[in-house]
Amino acid sequence: MIGVDPLAHGIASLGLALGGAQRARLDQYLLLLEKWNRVYNLTAIRDRDRMITHHLLDSLAVVPHVRGLRVLDVGSGAGLPGIPLAIANPALRVTLLDSNHKKVAFMRQAIGELGLANAAVVAERVESWPTEARFDTIVSRAFAELGEFVASCARLLAPGGVFAAMKGVHPHEEIERLPAGYRVEQVIRLEVPGLDAERHLVVVKAIT
Repeated sequence: MIGVDPLAHGIASLGLALGGAQRARLDQYLLLLEKWNRVYNLTAIRDRDRMITHHLLDSLAVVPHVRGLRVLDVGSGAGLPGIPLAIANPALRVTLLDSNHKKVAFMRQAIGELGLANAAVVAERVESWPTEARFDTIVSRAFAELGEFVASCARLLAPGGVFAAMKGVHPHEEIERLPAGYRVEQVIRLEVPGLDAERHLVVVKAIT
């Protein structure tokens, strides 16, 4: 549609009430991603409108399903979904974890330029990250198969916390391979504006 801002339209379609400053930060993040992508190949998607749907809106679709305030984005890559989550909800404390130093450098530059005081970057592999931190929501977008994701991050989950795995089609076979001690709480079909593909969020909890 001529004259329609696809990002603003998508945010409205998701039912998110983001202020002008938040939308401006999302625009600024997109510009930084486009700029760095020319040199560092952070994402295979080059078209701006596809970046909006496949990256920003895809990430923002998860906002209503984040539990608690302490969020870990594992294998964050270019900061997805962690940076959009931090922009959309300033109350969150988001940790962006990745072992790729070029992507870590981009994320640090981005949160610095965006002034995101509620986001921090860690350059580590999750398996060897020496931390006592625990998180209410541990999210991954393209990190690993579901069982591997849960197993590698289990020690980082706070009591009552959840794993939130962003997937395409419903991952029936991956769910069957969950490690012992964990169960799927729900599988949420996400409707991402402008994205003609299936998206699901698999929410996993420890069995207590």
